[in-house]
Amino acid sequence: MSNQILNLEPKAVWKHFYSLTQIPRPSKKEERIIQFMKEFGLSLGLETIVDEAGNVMIRKPATPGMENRKGVVLQSHLDMVPQKNSDKVHDFEKDPIEPIVDGEWVRANGTTLGADNGMGVAAIMAVLESKELVHGPVEALFTIDEETGMTGAFELKPGILKGDILLNLDSEDEGELYIGCAGGIDGSFDFPYKSVGTEAGTIAYKINITGLKGGHSGLDIPIGRGNSCKILTRIIWHGVKKHNLRLASLEAGNMRNAIPREGHAIVTIPETEKEKFEKCILDQAATIKAELSVTEPGLKITAEKTAMPSGLIDTDTQNRMLRAVYGCPNGVIRMSDSMIGLVETSTNLSIIKSENGVIKISCLLRSSVNSAKKDLVHMMGSIFELAGAKVVFEGEYPGWKPNPDSAILKTMQAVYNNRFGKIPEIKAIHAGLECGLLGAVYPNWDMISFGPTIRYPHSPDEKVHVESVNKFWIYLTETLKNIPASGAIA
Repeated sequence: MSNQILNLEPKAVWKHFYSLTQIPRPSKKEERIIQFMKEFGLSLGLETIVDEAGNVMIRKPATPGMENRKGVVLQSHLDMVPQKNSDKVHDFEKDPIEPIVDGEWVRANGTTLGADNGMGVAAIMAVLESKELVHGPVEALFTIDEETGMTGAFELKPGILKGDILLNLDSEDEGELYIGCAGGIDGSFDFPYKSVGTEAGTIAYKINITGLKGGHSGLDIPIGRGNSCKILTRIIWHGVKKHNLRLASLEAGNMRNAIPREGHAIVTIPETEKEKFEKCILDQAATIKAELSVTEPGLKITAEKTAMPSGLIDTDTQNRMLRAVYGCPNGVIRMSDSMIGLVETSTNLSIIKSENGVIKISCLLRSSVNSAKKDLVHMMGSIFELAGAKVVFEGEYPGWKPNPDSAILKTMQAVYNNRFGKIPEIKAIHAGLECGLLGAVYPNWDMISFGPTIRYPHSPDEKVHVESVNKFWIYLTETLKNIPASGAIA
């Protein structure tokens, strides 16, 4: 597999991407990749800094004759989302990713690939290593923990970086330039519960939700994919209403920024309800599969008899939680008025898990309009407060307001047109790019985000288009060559 990757063009980028796949780097477990990047910078004889958060910064001087160009900060994040298929044995803290060349694409063997944002990191490494490229002063900024909290961007200090322009290499459609993004905030809703004994004359079932596609909770939210948290609780709710179902445990989703793909619950029902309950499951499965037949053709909903659990969630907490989750909004809340096809506001109900006497529920709220984000916070908070949950909103990060008059935007439009014969599309993204946070720390920066074509990030179906990586690399290097002189008007 490695030889296939290393034969792809541009070799300078793919060799570094392959090296990244061999270093475990899930969010919040980036110690090895931080050390690797530090050693990489020092091995090139370049000034290398690791800040208190773990962000790595590497400075490369301008090539001869380019010293008067504006300084450019090339930025990507080091961490990746750890998602795998249920039948895949893989430890993201120990095992390397197994990349596979699959025709025009590169994917992984049953796991996320880490092209988000490994392709950006690899391209920056190639720039730092090259002795042939022409460019002005370059600073590389490799941030940590972007996927689960943007910790690196939050904790970046002012005054360390000297550049004028930020090129964020974390977008996922080649030929598009992003000039704005959504802000977000995490919501957590806890339901403490009492464990009570099982009842005589009951039998236990395990309900399984599998086969959903999942995906990025911002980019893929308008597709209308199934959400295992919502599907699982919907089925349980019907069981409670019709068959005196009792809930012992449930679990769905495991990443706040990924659409949840699988869910499982242990429930009990009176033995007298066995046939009716099994028919109810079949009916519910048929209804939900019909609703999602286009977006989720692989959806499976099953219920199988299982061992009796040691205890049940008390009825009051069970019912309050189910009502809140059933009533909780999920998906697109509002489309943008200013950019056709762009989601303005959304929410993703991402995780439900019962353990140690608490049902924990997590969601990620996004909006490019700050007041709309706050309104959604109040809406969600009201629902769960009425249900008696402990409600916490935290980890808020700002959006990035589009600037259509950006000087670097005009430069990059001209470069793309000269090289590829067309004007790149100008877009904003319904996802949390670090540009919003970084721009707040360095308000002088003129910012653009771009990258190669990546599909299904945050899921085991993640893949990157080979030819788009080549175009992305050409575009990046041509842009660096055409950065205007300091003080010049682009």
